[in-house]
Amino acid sequence: MTSIGGAEMVDWNLAVATATRLVRPGPEVSREEARAVVAELRRHAKASEAHVRGFTRMIPEGHEPEDTPVLVVDRAGWIRANVAGFRELLKPLLEKMQERRSTSAGGAVLGAVGGKVTGVELGMLLSFLASRVLGQYETFAPATRELPAGENGGGRLLLVAPNIVHVERELDVAPHDFRLWVSLHEETHRTQFTAVPWLRDHLQGEIQSFLAATDMDPMTVLERLREAAQALTGARPEGETDEGGRSLVELVQTPEQREVLGRLTAVMSLLEGHADYVMDGVGPQVVPSVAEIREKFQQRRAKGASRLDQALRRLLGLDAKLRQYRDGERFVRAVVDEVGMEGFNRVWTSPNTLPTKSEIAKPADWVARVHRKAE
Repeated sequence: MTSIGGAEMVDWNLAVATATRLVRPGPEVSREEARAVVAELRRHAKASEAHVRGFTRMIPEGHEPEDTPVLVVDRAGWIRANVAGFRELLKPLLEKMQERRSTSAGGAVLGAVGGKVTGVELGMLLSFLASRVLGQYETFAPATRELPAGENGGGRLLLVAPNIVHVERELDVAPHDFRLWVSLHEETHRTQFTAVPWLRDHLQGEIQSFLAATDMDPMTVLERLREAAQALTGARPEGETDEGGRSLVELVQTPEQREVLGRLTAVMSLLEGHADYVMDGVGPQVVPSVAEIREKFQQRRAKGASRLDQALRRLLGLDAKLRQYRDGERFVRAVVDEVGMEGFNRVWTSPNTLPTKSEIAKPADWVARVHRKAE
């Protein structure tokens, strides 16, 4: 565990304990109902493999990519998995900040405040997110006894059962259809990373470049975490509002980071938009009520739960993620309409064929660059 001034930078165990203590309870279900939900989600995850492969044609006939596990988890399981992932991914950044402790005034203060405060604040944010995520493909997932992962640093697919049940009840949609619909989205992400071997390393390299370009003292980290935690608890100073606030990512950008973030945004828009396109493309054949589910789900995405929820979504960058779904899906749909699925799949050839941020907004530019140039 990285430490500064003899004190832990982040008390990860406390972050887990805080998040699991504060997270909202899931919907009321009997033990038999819970078992049935878990069993059905596992069946849907398995069935989704064939549906997604047949629709996307990303995996050649007879080729079997590296397998990665599918885990049906509760909110506490999602928290533990994500803390493990954060701990692994943030190592270079925390090590860099450790090196700066002797020259940074914030380093001494952070040493006094200690990692327990940071752990509590991180736990508060995770407790907020843990009740909202339906599923997730963990690309950078260290394996543990409780949470296995693919070999050679491969990922794992998480389906958060209580959140799926909560949303299907809130939307008043057919549970069987909704669970399969969610599974199709997450299975698409698993297919993206297992069918495209270079994608994980490319994404990790971009993220590490972003973290390496971070130019901030340890106190800045505390300030950003505290700002988000205060928004969560309603403890902002009197007279301070969230209007015009920027996300945590935007607040720490350097010019070099902005370049990397532009490339990351384009990749994430592609991945999320592709998953949305696939789940709706497969849907009519296997999810009878897909049109109703999509309409209700889009309305839910757009409005948010409350003013507090909207403020936190902006602060944590979740609004940007919603734009990624929308913009990415438009890109994929436009390209497939123009050059077909096989033509679209050229996007997975190499990092050079990934769309840029501007091409996500103008798909015709990507088609011109990748297709017409090749022709």
